[in-house]
Order: sequence, then C-alpha cells, then structure tokens
Amino acid sequence: MKIKSLFLITLSCFLCYSVVSFAQQKPRPNVIIIMTDDQGYGDLGITGNPHVRTPNIDGFATESTRFNNFFVSPVCAPTRASLMTGRYSLRTGIRDTYNGGAIMASNEVTIAEMLKQADYKSGIFGKWHLGDNYPSRPTDQGFDESVIHLSGGMGQVGDITTYFKGDKSYFDPVLWHNNKKEAYTGYCSDIFTEQALNFIDKNKDAPFLCYLSFNAPHTPLQVPEKYYEYYKDIDPATGFENDPRPHKPMTEKDKEDARKVYAMVTNIDDNVGKLLKKLDDLAIADNTLIIFMTDNGPQQTRYVGGMRGRKGDVHQGGVRVPFYIRYPSEFEKNTDVETRAAHIDILPTVAQICNVELPKETLIDGKSLVPLIMGKKEEWTNRSLFFYWTRRYPELYYNMTLLKGSYKLVGNTNYNAPIKDFELFNLDKDPYEQKNIIVENEIIATNLKEELDETYHDLIASENLINQPRIGIGSAAENPVILNRNDAGGQRGIWAQEEVYGKWNVSIAEGHYDILFKFIKPVKANGKMYLEANTLVKQMVNKKEGVDTIEMKNVYFSQMDCDLIPFYAIDSKNIFPFWVEMKKLD
Repeated sequence: MKIKSLFLITLSCFLCYSVVSFAQQKPRPNVIIIMTDDQGYGDLGITGNPHVRTPNIDGFATESTRFNNFFVSPVCAPTRASLMTGRYSLRTGIRDTYNGGAIMASNEVTIAEMLKQADYKSGIFGKWHLGDNYPSRPTDQGFDESVIHLSGGMGQVGDITTYFKGDKSYFDPVLWHNNKKEAYTGYCSDIFTEQALNFIDKNKDAPFLCYLSFNAPHTPLQVPEKYYEYYKDIDPATGFENDPRPHKPMTEKDKEDARKVYAMVTNIDDNVGKLLKKLDDLAIADNTLIIFMTDNGPQQTRYVGGMRGRKGDVHQGGVRVPFYIRYPSEFEKNTDVETRAAHIDILPTVAQICNVELPKETLIDGKSLVPLIMGKKEEWTNRSLFFYWTRRYPELYYNMTLLKGSYKLVGNTNYNAPIKDFELFNLDKDPYEQKNIIVENEIIATNLKEELDETYHDLIASENLINQPRIGIGSAAENPVILNRNDAGGQRGIWAQEEVYGKWNVSIAEGHYDILFKFIKPVKANGKMYLEANTLVKQMVNKKEGVDTIEMKNVYFSQMDCDLIPFYAIDSKNIFPFWVEMKKLD
C-alpha cells in the first residue's frame, strides 16, 4: 500500500510539473481563439454531418485535443462574457443579448487585459457583443486592435452602419476600426480573416492574442454565390436513414436555411485554412495555441448529432458545442477528452499555458483544462455546471439546468414547482435526453435542485447585475456617443418598433451637448420631442414635416447617473428614436 501511495504521489507530482513546466521553460505562446456564431455541434464533417464541407476545421480537429462534452451558454453574449472573463455571465452584468443586457461591466478583467502582464498584443476581429460604447468596448477592455461590427449581429438594429443595407448587410460593410467607422470591400467573414492575418503578420515576433470571432453563420443568412452553389441541390434532411439517434423533421424553409448555413460554414472553413497556412508560412505554428469553438447551438432546425434542443435551449442541442485546442510543441495530437468542461474554463486555461497570473480579487468560476489535456481527471469528478436562458433576467426554474457528474437536472416549470415537475437525465446512459428518470431518482434530483438554488441566488446577487453597467457620455474616450437599439432597455423586446417605451442606462458628464435623434421612418410635424434624465426634462416642438432626424442644440446636463428617456409625442403616440447621438461641446 505504501509503495502504491508513493507511486501515486510521484505520478501526481510529475503531472503537475509537466502541466506548468512548458510555460516556465519556453517562450510564451501566441494565442488564437476562433469562435463562430450559431454554428451548432452538428455543423462540421467531423461531428458526423454528411453534407457540410469543412476539411480545414476537420483536419485541425484531428491534430488537436477534442473536448467531446464541452458546454457554453444557450445564446451569444453570455457565452462571450464567460469566454472573456472565466466567470458566469451574470457576474459580469451580461443578462441578455439585447434589451440593454449585453453590456459587460468595465471592472471585469478580460483575457486581453490578463495577458497584458506578459506584454501580449491583442486584436479582435468580428463580433464582440459585450458593449458598443465606452467603457465596455474591446479597446476599453484590453484589445490593442479592433475591427468589429456593433451589437449582436450585422444587419441587426443595433448595428447602425449595416442595418439599412438589408439583405446585403454582410457585403461591403462599414465596420468599426478602433472605434471609428471604416468602409470595407468584400464578404464579412473574409474581411475579418484578412484583418486578423494582417494583425498576426504585424505581431509575429512577439506574443499575441488574436480573437477571430466570426458573426457567421448567424442570421441574416447571406453568403457569396459560389459557396451557395455547393449546396443548392442537396436535401439536408437526408443521409440519416440508418442513424438510430433522434432527428427532427425539417420543413422546406429549414432545408433552405441549412443550405445557406452550410455555405457560410464552408466559407469559414476556407478562412480557417488561410489562417493555418499563415502560421505555417511564418513558422510560428508550433508555438501557437489555437482554440476553435462555437458560441451556442443552431438557431434553425437541422442536423445536431441527435441532440435535443437548439439555440436558446438548455438541453444538449443548445449548449453542447465542438471545442478543439491545439498547441503543437506541447500537447499530444489527436486525443479525446470526455470530461465535461465549459466556456468559463478558457481564461484559466490560457493563464496557465501562458504562465500569467489570474485576475486578482476576482472570483473565477472556471478551471484550467491543462490537467485534462495532460491526462489527469480525478479532480473533476464532482464538478457542477449551471446554465440558463430567459430574456431580461433569469426566471427561476424556467429553461435552467445544473449538470453534475453524469446527471443533469432541467427546469422548465414554475418558480414553486415540486421536484416531480423537473426533468432528470443520466447523460452517460442517455446523451440525447430522451428519458426523464426523476420519479425513480427523487433524492438525486432534490440534491441537485438544492445546489441549483444556491447557484442561482448567488448569481442574481452579483454586484454587476444589481448595478447594471452604464454607458459613459461626455468622456474624451468617446465623443460623440451613439446610443443604439441593442443597448436600449425599457419595454421588453425592444427591436425595430416605432411606438415602444425605451431608455438607456447612462452616466453623463457635466456639460453642454448637441443631441441628434434618428428615427426609423420620417415623423410628422407639430409633434413634441421630449428628453428626460432624472428630474431634467427638455421638450421642443418639431415644425418640420417628414424628417427622420430631430436636433436639440446646446443642452446642459449636470453630472448624473440616470435613465435617458427620449420620445417623440405625436397623435397620442410616443415614438422611440432608432438611435441617439450625443456630442459634448465643452
């Protein structure tokens, strides 16, 4: 027994040494994180899809450590907040994808800020979705180079430079380069890749972080014609006749959507190929850590490996995604890890590999994946993971889950529901969540529910959730400020409506401002434009007929934290502006 114990201690010491030794002895690696948007687990050849063409990503996966049970949040902004911080998104102030809930608190420490300790240069190319204004933009959160679209997606209401392009929003877009508008030529995924390659080329001689965050294949489903040609004649619902796993039937719209998504994914695959070739050409591939992942399940019905649910759902189809990590000079190639891991684990993993300290005085929910990559598994046995999704704030026991070991408790019920109204699955025996075993396992389910309750109450008490991040107005870091619909709170579900109650949560510096209100459609004359901020109310009659902008000049504000509430009152209607520009004059 003593010999066995001594062996285990020696083995443990060896594994711990091997986990950290490469970070201490070698130059710090470059870090590339590739994330796609709404690409589900099944949207790759390597995960069993018989239709989609992804030779570069498939090849990359075979050279990587594949985490086959990797989890993310059911929707985009929460996943991105957890990726950036190693924390559950509610701790960061992220509670929604719009409705004013997709602004990350500026006191959060991102991967980019963490790597500054080791003089990394950091660049983001694509989708940020954690705040479009100071102090929550990528450049405010540690990134040296930023080429992004606004809000949750190109063509969405918050992305004011692409929204009005309609079905061409992914082509020849105006993007935001280091917070300034800049016109680009080409297709969005190609543009983001080209900008990432330029960044890599410029920083090849020093450690860098490159976050290539594709907005595809998120809606609107727009793709160059040559890629659509690959798929125009396929039937995405076929090819599963001998597959015993559950598959949902597809409507004709589902099939056409799948063709476009597969075309967009193949375009991404070509761009991933360009990136991998660039690393080889620069002879830096061996010392570059690359992660490939997606942010949640598919938005539309299509092949998802037999899993239940899709984007927005806490069942497996919404939260389980591909995750591949490659570090050629240190990690063994072509290996599989079955242990459950999650988005919150990426920051501590990068910290250990790059030999930098984790953010201090900050609760990190994630754990480094390095022990798993190196073959150590024991410490992960009793780990729990929590996921939820509802609009605005979490709704207790609705679309909420806790995973622990092989068991998964799912709530889609009332806040005061008895335990029998929940679902319990054993994922080792039932990975497709087809059999609810709660009746015969009430004790297990009750224990999981107690832990879910504790986690829920801990997260909703987070300081950054209670005191939601405010948009800064009047700072030299951003002047003028454009407030967009993605970040507007107020009535639930604010999108492109005209008559809706909306507001922005802001912190205004003292001074005089010119204010421009932009409307989706021209407004009638002789209505009254209102602007409310705490006890301050400004109003003026608009005499111009058929204009889509109204200006208030030289408006004085004292320093205040407030809800900024603008509306145009006409014919018993209150029309909410599409966006508001505020320019400080002094």
